[in-house]
Amino acid sequence: MDKTELKKLDTAALHDEIMMMKKELFNLKISMISGQVKDVSQFRKLRRNIAQALTYLGKKQHSENVHV
Repeated sequence: MDKTELKKLDTAALHDEIMMMKKELFNLKISMISGQVKDVSQFRKLRRNIAQALTYLGKKQHSENVHV
C-alpha cells in the first residue's frame, strides 16, 4: 500500500493495515530462517511501510483529539 492510500484510511483501517503488515514481517522472518527468502530488501521496505502507517495513525489520532 502506498502513501496516498494510507492517508485516505481512517484510524481503524490503519490499525488493521499495520497489524497485517506486522504479521507479514513475522512470516518473512520465519521464511528467512528457513532459507526461503531471496530478496532481503523486502525487510526494509516492509519496516518502512509500517513506520509510515504508524506515523499517519499518530497524526490522525492527534488531530481527532485536538478537535474534541
